[in-house]
Amino acid sequence: MYLMRQYCAFDIEIARQLSDFDNWRSHRPLGITCAATLTSSGEMRLWYGKTPSDNPAACMTREEAASLLEHLQSMVQAGYTLLTWNGLGFDFDILGEESKNVAACSQLALDHVDMMFHIFCLRGHTLGLEKAARGMGVPGKSAGMSGALAPRYWAEGRYQEVLEYVAQDVRVTLSVCQAVENQKILKWFSNSGNIQRVAMPHGWLTVKDALQLPLPDVRGFSRPLQRSSFTAWLSA
Repeated sequence: MYLMRQYCAFDIEIARQLSDFDNWRSHRPLGITCAATLTSSGEMRLWYGKTPSDNPAACMTREEAASLLEHLQSMVQAGYTLLTWNGLGFDFDILGEESKNVAACSQLALDHVDMMFHIFCLRGHTLGLEKAARGMGVPGKSAGMSGALAPRYWAEGRYQEVLEYVAQDVRVTLSVCQAVENQKILKWFSNSGNIQRVAMPHGWLTVKDALQLPLPDVRGFSRPLQRSSFTAWLSA
């Protein structure tokens, strides 16, 4: 019988405003404005840099990023499994750079559950969190906001809107995870509006375990991604 884990969902928002988000690696360092963590038991924590007057800062310092990293490590030590949507290829990569502790972030990344990466290893394509939320019938991401808009809003001083956005992202992440574990299936809507399904009888795999899955057949894809697109930074 599959035993459900206790999860701690995690998400960050970057500071640098990008016109070409798909090419974000060429614009590093990106900085972190804020982050959110949410446990299966409902404990939400918001993280952001602070000025000497205790106002939100433009981005988190190395020490503040390291404090977030230490919290994630403490959650693992307490028995939680870290949970993200594309955390392997984005959030942990950036946190490693900003905290100046790539080794620690690499270990956390390998041991955590990245639902998007699991699906990528199964199917050979990426998947948006909003599509998965709609398919699973759970509340989706904040309307009118996106990861690309968040840096601009933060720079404009619209801190509460960005904090609400990152908080909703971890809520959606955890809700999708739990819905799939309960129903033993992941459903989402394709670009054409058709419902897609993949059976998940054993729940979610950690990144380390997902990497052991056989490579999917991607012969029909025009420009298939490689797993190294997500993992290259682990050995950097």
